[in-house]
Amino acid sequence: MRLLPAGVWARVLKRRLPTSLWGRSLLIIVLPVLVMQVAVTWAFFDMHWQTVTARLSEGLAGDIAWASESYADDPTPANLAIIADRAQRSMSLSVDLRVDDELPEEQDRGPIGVVDRTLEAALTARIDRPVWFSTTRYPAYVDIRVQHPDGVLRVIAPRERAVATQAHIFVVWLFIATVLLMGVAILFIRNQVRAIERLAEAAEAFGRGESRERFKPHGAKEVRAAARAFMDMRDRIQRHIEQRTALLASVSHDLRTPLTRLRLELALAPPFKRASAMQGDLDEMEHMIDEYLAFARGEAGEAAQTIALADLLAVAGEDARRAGAEVEIQAPEGLTASLRPLAIKRALANLAANAAAHGEHVRLSARALPSGGLEILVEDDGPGIPDDMHEEAFRPFSRLDESRNQNSKGVGLGLAIARDVARSHGGDITLDRSDLGGLRAVIRLPA
Repeated sequence: MRLLPAGVWARVLKRRLPTSLWGRSLLIIVLPVLVMQVAVTWAFFDMHWQTVTARLSEGLAGDIAWASESYADDPTPANLAIIADRAQRSMSLSVDLRVDDELPEEQDRGPIGVVDRTLEAALTARIDRPVWFSTTRYPAYVDIRVQHPDGVLRVIAPRERAVATQAHIFVVWLFIATVLLMGVAILFIRNQVRAIERLAEAAEAFGRGESRERFKPHGAKEVRAAARAFMDMRDRIQRHIEQRTALLASVSHDLRTPLTRLRLELALAPPFKRASAMQGDLDEMEHMIDEYLAFARGEAGEAAQTIALADLLAVAGEDARRAGAEVEIQAPEGLTASLRPLAIKRALANLAANAAAHGEHVRLSARALPSGGLEILVEDDGPGIPDDMHEEAFRPFSRLDESRNQNSKGVGLGLAIARDVARSHGGDITLDRSDLGGLRAVIRLPA
Protein backbone atom coordinates (compact mmCIF):
# COMPACT_ATOMS: atom_id res chain seq x y z
CA MET A 1 0.00 0.00 0.00
CA ARG A 2 1.54 3.31 -1.12
CA LEU A 3 1.48 6.10 1.44
CA LEU A 4 0.15 9.50 0.41
CA PRO A 5 2.58 12.45 0.43
CA ALA A 6 2.65 14.68 3.49
CA GLY A 7 1.22 17.58 1.48
CA VAL A 8 -1.87 15.54 0.57
CA TRP A 9 -2.46 14.60 4.19
CA ALA A 10 -2.07 18.26 5.18
CA ARG A 11 -4.69 19.36 2.63
CA VAL A 12 -7.10 16.60 3.68
CA LEU A 13 -6.67 17.55 7.33
CA LYS A 14 -7.15 21.23 6.55
CA ARG A 15 -10.45 20.50 4.80
CA ARG A 16 -11.66 18.47 7.77
CA LEU A 17 -10.76 21.08 10.41
CA PRO A 18 -13.33 23.73 11.43
CA THR A 19 -13.30 26.92 9.37
CA SER A 20 -15.04 29.25 11.84
CA LEU A 21 -13.30 31.10 14.65
CA TRP A 22 -15.68 29.48 17.13
CA GLY A 23 -14.81 25.97 15.92
CA ARG A 24 -11.07 26.61 15.81
CA SER A 25 -10.98 28.27 19.24
CA LEU A 26 -12.96 25.35 20.65
CA LEU A 27 -10.53 22.93 19.03
CA ILE A 28 -7.57 24.79 20.54
CA ILE A 29 -9.06 24.34 24.01
CA VAL A 30 -10.68 20.91 23.72
CA LEU A 31 -7.91 19.05 21.89
CA PRO A 32 -5.11 19.74 24.43
CA VAL A 33 -7.44 18.95 27.33
CA LEU A 34 -8.45 15.62 25.78
CA VAL A 35 -4.84 14.76 24.97
CA MET A 36 -3.84 15.64 28.53
CA GLN A 37 -6.66 13.52 29.98
CA VAL A 38 -5.73 10.53 27.83
CA ALA A 39 -2.04 10.92 28.69
CA VAL A 40 -2.69 11.27 32.42
CA THR A 41 -5.09 8.32 32.43
CA TRP A 42 -2.67 6.17 30.46
CA ALA A 43 0.24 7.09 32.75
CA PHE A 44 -1.90 6.43 35.82
CA PHE A 45 -2.94 2.96 34.68
CA ASP A 46 0.49 2.10 33.35
CA MET A 47 2.59 3.35 36.27
CA HIS A 48 0.30 3.34 39.28
CA TRP A 49 -2.68 1.05 38.84
CA GLN A 50 -0.76 -1.85 37.31
CA THR A 51 2.01 -1.52 39.87
CA VAL A 52 -0.40 -1.51 42.80
CA THR A 53 -2.35 -4.42 41.32
CA ALA A 54 0.85 -6.41 40.83
CA ARG A 55 1.89 -5.81 44.44
CA LEU A 56 -1.52 -6.82 45.76
CA SER A 57 -1.56 -9.95 43.59
CA GLU A 58 1.93 -10.92 44.80
CA GLY A 59 0.85 -10.49 48.43
CA LEU A 60 -2.29 -12.57 47.91
CA ALA A 61 -0.29 -15.23 46.06
CA GLY A 62 2.15 -15.40 48.98
CA ASP A 63 -0.66 -15.90 51.50
CA ILE A 64 -2.21 -18.66 49.36
CA ALA A 65 1.20 -20.29 48.94
CA TRP A 66 1.61 -20.29 52.76
CA ALA A 67 -1.81 -21.93 53.22
CA SER A 68 -1.12 -24.52 50.52
CA GLU A 69 2.34 -25.44 51.82
CA SER A 70 1.14 -25.55 55.43
CA TYR A 71 -1.60 -27.99 54.48
CA ALA A 72 0.79 -30.07 52.33
CA ASP A 73 3.15 -30.47 55.33
CA ASP A 74 0.30 -31.95 57.45
CA PRO A 75 -2.77 -32.88 55.32
CA THR A 76 -5.08 -33.56 58.26
CA PRO A 77 -8.48 -32.07 59.11
CA ALA A 78 -7.07 -30.66 62.37
CA ASN A 79 -4.25 -28.84 60.61
CA LEU A 80 -6.69 -27.58 57.93
CA ALA A 81 -8.90 -26.13 60.67
CA ILE A 82 -5.92 -24.30 62.20
CA ILE A 83 -4.88 -22.92 58.78
CA ALA A 84 -8.43 -21.80 57.98
CA ASP A 85 -8.79 -20.05 61.34
CA ARG A 86 -5.49 -18.19 61.02
CA ALA A 87 -6.18 -17.25 57.41
CA GLN A 88 -9.61 -15.89 58.32
CA ARG A 89 -8.40 -13.86 61.31
CA SER A 90 -5.13 -12.50 59.87
CA MET A 91 -5.64 -12.43 56.11
CA SER A 92 -9.45 -12.27 55.53
CA LEU A 93 -9.22 -15.51 53.52
CA SER A 94 -11.80 -18.31 53.51
CA VAL A 95 -10.01 -21.69 53.17
CA ASP A 96 -11.64 -25.11 52.76
CA LEU A 97 -10.84 -28.48 51.16
CA ARG A 98 -12.93 -30.16 48.48
CA VAL A 99 -12.06 -33.84 48.90
CA ASP A 100 -11.47 -35.87 45.74
CA ASP A 101 -12.25 -32.84 43.54
CA GLU A 102 -10.45 -31.69 40.40
CA LEU A 103 -9.67 -28.24 39.02
CA PRO A 104 -12.17 -26.93 36.43
CA GLU A 105 -11.01 -27.30 32.85
CA GLU A 106 -12.54 -24.11 31.47
CA GLN A 107 -10.88 -20.71 31.98
CA ASP A 108 -12.95 -17.97 33.63
CA ARG A 109 -11.39 -14.61 32.74
CA GLY A 110 -12.65 -11.08 33.30
CA PRO A 111 -13.09 -8.23 30.80
CA ILE A 112 -9.95 -6.45 32.04
CA GLY A 113 -7.21 -8.83 30.94
CA VAL A 114 -4.45 -7.08 32.87
CA VAL A 115 -6.00 -8.20 36.20
CA ASP A 116 -6.07 -11.87 35.21
CA ARG A 117 -2.58 -11.75 33.71
CA THR A 118 -1.11 -10.09 36.79
CA LEU A 119 -2.80 -12.54 39.20
CA GLU A 120 -1.86 -15.54 37.06
CA ALA A 121 1.79 -14.48 36.95
CA ALA A 122 1.91 -14.01 40.74
CA LEU A 123 0.23 -17.39 41.49
CA THR A 124 2.43 -19.26 39.03
CA ALA A 125 5.57 -17.71 40.52
CA ARG A 126 4.64 -18.52 44.14
CA ILE A 127 2.82 -21.88 43.91
CA ASP A 128 4.36 -25.04 42.44
CA ARG A 129 1.04 -26.91 42.15
CA PRO A 130 -1.66 -26.59 39.46
CA VAL A 131 -3.77 -23.48 40.12
CA TRP A 132 -7.13 -22.27 38.81
CA PHE A 133 -8.78 -18.94 39.60
CA SER A 134 -11.79 -16.82 38.66
CA THR A 135 -12.17 -13.05 39.04
CA THR A 136 -15.74 -12.92 37.72
CA ARG A 137 -17.67 -15.65 39.58
CA TYR A 138 -18.28 -13.42 42.60
CA PRO A 139 -18.47 -9.60 42.25
CA ALA A 140 -16.61 -8.84 45.51
CA TYR A 141 -14.37 -11.92 45.76
CA VAL A 142 -11.72 -13.89 43.90
CA ASP A 143 -12.04 -17.67 43.73
CA ILE A 144 -8.62 -19.45 43.79
CA ARG A 145 -8.13 -23.22 43.81
CA VAL A 146 -4.95 -25.30 44.31
CA GLN A 147 -4.74 -28.98 43.37
CA HIS A 148 -3.59 -31.41 46.12
CA PRO A 149 -3.39 -35.23 46.09
CA ASP A 150 -6.49 -35.66 48.23
CA GLY A 151 -8.57 -32.87 46.65
CA VAL A 152 -8.70 -29.15 45.82
CA LEU A 153 -7.78 -26.46 48.36
CA ARG A 154 -10.20 -23.60 47.71
CA VAL A 155 -9.48 -20.04 48.85
CA ILE A 156 -12.03 -17.19 48.64
CA ALA A 157 -10.27 -13.81 48.90
CA PRO A 158 -11.76 -10.29 48.95
CA ARG A 159 -11.37 -8.62 45.56
CA GLU A 160 -9.54 -5.63 46.99
CA ARG A 161 -6.74 -7.98 48.08
CA ALA A 162 -5.95 -8.70 44.41
CA VAL A 163 -7.01 -5.53 42.54
CA ALA A 164 -6.89 -1.78 43.25
CA THR A 165 -10.68 -1.47 43.12
CA GLN A 166 -10.87 2.31 43.76
CA ALA A 167 -8.77 3.29 40.73
CA HIS A 168 -11.83 4.23 38.66
CA ILE A 169 -12.67 7.01 41.14
CA PHE A 170 -9.55 8.88 40.02
CA VAL A 171 -10.63 8.63 36.38
CA VAL A 172 -14.18 9.76 37.23
CA TRP A 173 -12.94 12.83 39.12
CA LEU A 174 -10.50 13.60 36.32
CA PHE A 175 -13.34 13.43 33.80
CA ILE A 176 -15.60 15.65 35.93
CA ALA A 177 -12.85 18.25 36.35
CA THR A 178 -12.18 18.19 32.61
CA VAL A 179 -15.86 18.73 31.78
CA LEU A 180 -16.08 21.66 34.21
CA LEU A 181 -12.95 23.30 32.84
CA MET A 182 -14.09 22.81 29.27
CA GLY A 183 -17.52 24.23 30.11
CA VAL A 184 -15.98 27.40 31.54
CA ALA A 185 -13.60 27.69 28.56
CA ILE A 186 -16.45 27.21 26.06
CA LEU A 187 -18.51 29.91 27.81
CA PHE A 188 -15.68 32.46 27.64
CA ILE A 189 -14.79 31.55 24.05
CA ARG A 190 -18.42 31.89 23.00
CA ASN A 191 -18.61 35.38 24.50
CA GLN A 192 -15.46 36.49 22.68
CA VAL A 193 -16.54 35.00 19.35
CA ARG A 194 -20.00 36.54 19.73
CA ALA A 195 -18.40 39.99 20.03
CA ILE A 196 -16.58 39.44 16.73
CA GLU A 197 -19.79 38.15 15.10
CA ARG A 198 -21.65 41.29 16.21
CA LEU A 199 -18.90 43.44 14.70
CA ALA A 200 -19.11 41.50 11.42
CA GLU A 201 -22.91 41.83 11.37
CA ALA A 202 -22.67 45.58 11.95
CA ALA A 203 -20.09 45.95 9.17
CA GLU A 204 -22.24 43.90 6.77
CA ALA A 205 -25.35 45.90 7.65
CA PHE A 206 -23.47 49.17 7.04
CA GLY A 207 -22.32 47.83 3.67
CA ARG A 208 -25.98 47.26 2.76
CA GLY A 209 -26.85 50.81 3.78
CA GLU A 210 -28.54 49.83 7.04
CA SER A 211 -27.82 51.74 10.24
CA ARG A 212 -27.45 49.99 13.61
CA GLU A 213 -27.31 52.73 16.19
CA ARG A 214 -27.45 50.29 19.12
CA PHE A 215 -24.17 48.59 18.18
CA LYS A 216 -21.62 48.90 20.98
CA PRO A 217 -18.10 47.47 21.33
CA HIS A 218 -17.96 44.22 23.33
CA GLY A 219 -15.44 41.53 24.08
CA ALA A 220 -11.70 41.63 24.61
CA LYS A 221 -9.63 44.80 24.44
CA GLU A 222 -8.47 44.09 20.90
CA VAL A 223 -12.02 43.36 19.70
CA ARG A 224 -13.31 46.56 21.30
CA ALA A 225 -10.49 48.50 19.64
CA ALA A 226 -11.45 47.03 16.24
CA ALA A 227 -15.12 47.88 16.90
CA ARG A 228 -14.27 51.48 17.82
CA ALA A 229 -12.12 51.76 14.68
CA PHE A 230 -15.05 50.47 12.62
CA MET A 231 -17.43 53.00 14.22
CA ASP A 232 -14.99 55.85 13.51
CA MET A 233 -14.63 54.69 9.90
CA ARG A 234 -18.41 54.40 9.58
CA ASP A 235 -18.87 57.96 10.85
CA ARG A 236 -16.21 59.29 8.45
CA ILE A 237 -17.81 57.52 5.49
CA GLN A 238 -21.25 58.79 6.51
CA ARG A 239 -19.94 62.36 6.77
CA HIS A 240 -18.32 61.98 3.35
CA ILE A 241 -21.57 60.76 1.83
CA GLU A 242 -23.52 63.60 3.40
CA GLN A 243 -20.98 66.18 2.19
CA ARG A 244 -21.00 64.67 -1.32
CA THR A 245 -24.80 64.68 -1.41
CA ALA A 246 -24.92 68.30 -0.28
CA LEU A 247 -22.31 69.26 -2.88
CA LEU A 248 -24.20 67.46 -5.64
CA ALA A 249 -27.42 69.14 -4.60
CA SER A 250 -25.72 72.51 -4.92
CA VAL A 251 -24.24 71.60 -8.29
CA SER A 252 -27.65 70.37 -9.44
CA HIS A 253 -29.25 73.67 -8.46
CA ASP A 254 -26.51 75.70 -10.12
CA LEU A 255 -26.71 73.69 -13.35
CA ARG A 256 -30.48 73.56 -13.55
CA THR A 257 -30.79 77.34 -13.18
CA PRO A 258 -28.99 78.18 -16.46
CA LEU A 259 -30.74 75.24 -18.15
CA THR A 260 -34.08 76.66 -17.10
CA ARG A 261 -33.10 80.12 -18.47
CA LEU A 262 -32.02 78.56 -21.74
CA ARG A 263 -35.32 76.70 -22.03
CA LEU A 264 -37.23 79.92 -21.31
CA GLU A 265 -35.24 81.95 -23.83
CA LEU A 266 -35.67 79.20 -26.42
CA ALA A 267 -39.42 79.11 -25.82
CA LEU A 268 -39.74 82.92 -26.10
CA ALA A 269 -37.50 83.24 -29.14
CA PRO A 270 -39.11 83.43 -32.57
CA PRO A 271 -39.13 80.18 -34.54
CA PHE A 272 -35.87 79.43 -36.29
CA LYS A 273 -34.27 76.52 -38.09
CA ARG A 274 -32.14 75.08 -35.21
CA ALA A 275 -34.77 75.41 -32.46
CA SER A 276 -35.68 71.69 -32.32
CA ALA A 277 -31.99 70.66 -32.32
CA MET A 278 -31.24 73.02 -29.44
CA GLN A 279 -34.26 71.69 -27.54
CA GLY A 280 -32.90 68.14 -27.98
CA ASP A 281 -29.51 69.21 -26.68
CA LEU A 282 -31.12 70.73 -23.59
CA ASP A 283 -33.10 67.54 -22.95
CA GLU A 284 -29.95 65.45 -23.27
CA MET A 285 -28.03 67.73 -20.90
CA GLU A 286 -30.79 67.47 -18.30
CA HIS A 287 -30.90 63.68 -18.67
CA MET A 288 -27.12 63.48 -18.25
CA ILE A 289 -27.25 65.57 -15.08
CA ASP A 290 -29.99 63.31 -13.67
CA GLU A 291 -27.92 60.18 -14.36
CA TYR A 292 -24.74 61.66 -12.87
CA LEU A 293 -26.58 62.61 -9.69
CA ALA A 294 -28.31 59.24 -9.46
CA PHE A 295 -25.00 57.40 -9.84
CA ALA A 296 -23.25 59.51 -7.18
CA ARG A 297 -26.14 59.62 -4.71
CA GLY A 298 -27.11 55.91 -4.91
CA GLU A 299 -30.22 56.29 -2.67
CA ALA A 300 -28.00 55.34 0.32
CA GLY A 301 -30.18 56.86 2.98
CA GLU A 302 -33.36 55.01 2.07
CA ALA A 303 -34.88 52.58 4.60
CA ALA A 304 -35.56 48.98 3.60
CA GLN A 305 -39.17 47.78 3.16
CA THR A 306 -40.83 44.45 2.40
CA ILE A 307 -41.76 44.48 -1.29
CA ALA A 308 -43.64 42.01 -3.47
CA LEU A 309 -41.40 41.05 -6.39
CA ALA A 310 -44.37 40.69 -8.76
CA ASP A 311 -45.34 44.36 -8.23
CA LEU A 312 -41.74 45.45 -8.63
CA LEU A 313 -41.37 43.66 -11.96
CA ALA A 314 -44.72 44.97 -13.13
CA VAL A 315 -43.53 48.59 -12.69
CA ALA A 316 -40.28 47.88 -14.56
CA GLY A 317 -42.26 46.08 -17.27
CA GLU A 318 -44.48 49.11 -17.85
CA ASP A 319 -41.39 51.25 -18.45
CA ALA A 320 -40.15 48.72 -21.01
CA ARG A 321 -43.57 48.64 -22.74
CA ARG A 322 -43.58 52.42 -23.03
CA ALA A 323 -40.21 52.10 -24.78
CA GLY A 324 -41.89 49.92 -27.42
CA ALA A 325 -40.81 46.43 -26.32
CA GLU A 326 -42.94 43.34 -25.85
CA VAL A 327 -42.69 42.43 -22.16
CA GLU A 328 -43.10 39.05 -20.44
CA ILE A 329 -43.22 38.88 -16.63
CA GLN A 330 -42.69 35.66 -14.62
CA ALA A 331 -42.84 36.05 -10.83
CA PRO A 332 -44.47 33.70 -8.27
CA GLU A 333 -47.20 35.21 -6.15
CA GLY A 334 -46.23 35.82 -2.54
CA LEU A 335 -42.50 36.17 -3.22
CA THR A 336 -41.32 39.14 -1.14
CA ALA A 337 -38.01 40.63 -0.07
CA SER A 338 -36.72 43.39 2.22
CA LEU A 339 -35.34 46.00 -0.19
CA ARG A 340 -34.95 49.75 -0.55
CA PRO A 341 -37.83 50.52 -2.96
CA LEU A 342 -36.52 53.55 -4.86
CA ALA A 343 -33.03 52.11 -5.28
CA ILE A 344 -34.14 48.70 -6.55
CA LYS A 345 -36.77 50.31 -8.82
CA ARG A 346 -34.06 52.51 -10.34
CA ALA A 347 -31.82 49.46 -10.91
CA LEU A 348 -34.60 47.46 -12.58
CA ALA A 349 -35.71 50.48 -14.60
CA ASN A 350 -32.17 50.89 -15.96
CA LEU A 351 -31.89 47.19 -16.83
CA ALA A 352 -35.36 47.11 -18.40
CA ALA A 353 -34.65 50.30 -20.38
CA ASN A 354 -31.41 48.83 -21.71
CA ALA A 355 -33.18 45.61 -22.67
CA ALA A 356 -36.02 47.51 -24.40
CA ALA A 357 -33.53 49.75 -26.24
CA HIS A 358 -31.57 46.82 -27.68
CA GLY A 359 -34.26 44.19 -28.20
CA GLU A 360 -37.87 43.76 -29.18
CA HIS A 361 -38.80 41.17 -26.55
CA VAL A 362 -38.01 41.64 -22.83
CA ARG A 363 -38.53 39.02 -20.13
CA LEU A 364 -38.55 39.90 -16.41
CA SER A 365 -38.55 37.04 -13.92
CA ALA A 366 -37.82 36.36 -10.25
CA ARG A 367 -37.41 33.23 -8.16
CA ALA A 368 -36.31 32.14 -4.69
CA LEU A 369 -32.99 30.28 -4.54
CA PRO A 370 -32.81 26.89 -2.77
CA SER A 371 -29.81 28.06 -0.74
CA GLY A 372 -31.62 31.21 0.40
CA GLY A 373 -31.96 34.64 -1.15
CA LEU A 374 -33.54 35.45 -4.48
CA GLU A 375 -32.69 35.98 -8.12
CA ILE A 376 -34.10 38.59 -10.54
CA LEU A 377 -33.49 38.17 -14.28
CA VAL A 378 -33.85 40.77 -17.03
CA GLU A 379 -33.47 39.27 -20.54
CA ASP A 380 -33.78 40.54 -24.10
CA ASP A 381 -33.46 39.24 -27.66
CA GLY A 382 -31.01 41.90 -28.79
CA PRO A 383 -27.45 41.53 -30.09
CA GLY A 384 -26.05 40.93 -26.59
CA ILE A 385 -22.56 41.73 -25.30
CA PRO A 386 -19.43 39.64 -25.99
CA ASP A 387 -18.38 37.52 -23.03
CA ASP A 388 -15.01 39.23 -22.72
CA MET A 389 -16.70 42.62 -22.33
CA HIS A 390 -19.17 41.78 -19.55
CA GLU A 391 -17.09 43.45 -16.84
CA GLU A 392 -16.29 46.37 -19.12
CA ALA A 393 -20.03 47.03 -19.42
CA PHE A 394 -20.26 47.75 -15.68
CA ARG A 395 -17.62 50.47 -15.75
CA PRO A 396 -19.08 53.99 -15.35
CA PHE A 397 -19.44 55.93 -18.61
CA SER A 398 -18.59 52.83 -20.65
CA ARG A 399 -20.56 52.67 -23.93
CA LEU A 400 -18.88 49.56 -25.39
CA ASP A 401 -18.79 49.28 -29.19
CA GLU A 402 -21.24 49.21 -32.06
CA SER A 403 -22.36 45.61 -31.30
CA ARG A 404 -25.28 47.14 -29.45
CA ASN A 405 -27.28 50.07 -30.75
CA GLN A 406 -26.33 53.20 -28.85
CA ASN A 407 -29.00 54.93 -26.82
CA SER A 408 -28.76 58.57 -27.78
CA LYS A 409 -29.60 59.66 -24.26
CA GLY A 410 -27.34 57.15 -22.45
CA VAL A 411 -24.06 58.13 -20.84
CA GLY A 412 -22.94 54.63 -19.85
CA LEU A 413 -24.21 54.65 -16.25
CA GLY A 414 -27.21 52.30 -16.39
CA LEU A 415 -25.39 49.06 -15.55
CA ALA A 416 -23.03 50.82 -13.15
CA ILE A 417 -25.96 52.22 -11.16
CA ALA A 418 -27.73 48.83 -11.17
CA ARG A 419 -24.62 47.02 -9.87
CA ASP A 420 -24.08 49.70 -7.21
CA VAL A 421 -27.67 49.19 -6.00
CA ALA A 422 -27.33 45.38 -5.97
CA ARG A 423 -24.06 45.50 -4.04
CA SER A 424 -25.50 47.98 -1.56
CA HIS A 425 -28.12 45.26 -0.81
CA GLY A 426 -25.37 42.69 -0.22
CA GLY A 427 -25.75 41.06 -3.65
CA ASP A 428 -24.35 41.54 -7.16
CA ILE A 429 -25.20 41.56 -10.86
CA THR A 430 -23.73 39.26 -13.50
CA LEU A 431 -24.24 39.15 -17.26
CA ASP A 432 -24.82 36.06 -19.37
CA ARG A 433 -26.30 34.89 -22.67
CA SER A 434 -30.10 34.60 -22.63
CA ASP A 435 -32.03 31.78 -24.23
CA LEU A 436 -33.92 34.56 -26.04
CA GLY A 437 -30.70 35.22 -27.97
CA GLY A 438 -29.66 38.47 -26.31
CA LEU A 439 -28.33 39.55 -22.94
CA ARG A 440 -29.35 38.22 -19.51
CA ALA A 441 -28.74 40.40 -16.44
CA VAL A 442 -28.97 38.40 -13.20
CA ILE A 443 -29.44 40.17 -9.87
CA ARG A 444 -28.68 37.88 -6.92
CA LEU A 445 -29.65 39.18 -3.49
CA PRO A 446 -29.08 37.50 -0.11
CA ALA A 447 -31.89 36.31 2.12
